[in-house]
Amino acid sequence: MIGIVIVSHSEKVSKGAVELCYEMADEDLKIVSAGGTEDGRIGTDAFLIKEGIEKVYTGDEVVIVADIGSSIMNAEMAIDMLDEEIKGKVLILDTPIVEGSIAVAVQASISNNIEDIIKAAEDAKQMKKVNN
Repeated sequence: MIGIVIVSHSEKVSKGAVELCYEMADEDLKIVSAGGTEDGRIGTDAFLIKEGIEKVYTGDEVVIVADIGSSIMNAEMAIDMLDEEIKGKVLILDTPIVEGSIAVAVQASISNNIEDIIKAAEDAKQMKKVNN
């Protein structure tokens, strides 16, 4: 089963995104928040992200959805700290943190195919015109 790590500078944002994902997706999915810093400040922490990856890793891929700037950098550093076995199975997805997390979680509930999950993340970036 594909694991999901949600990284935000705000622990509240990442925990809220996890909560929304579980409202929309299979409760058996492994989704964790890795937001904020260890001491509760705004920011991101590569060690918290690494721990999150290890918590959701089941042998399949792990995807990270992150908000801005240093969250991506710290996610990359977290990946570098992982055992080789896991390192090659972790992807950082370029998608909005809330919409993308939900899309990824719903797709992961339907399919364990990483290509389908990447497509869901990409689709979440697209603006859809709604006809009235």
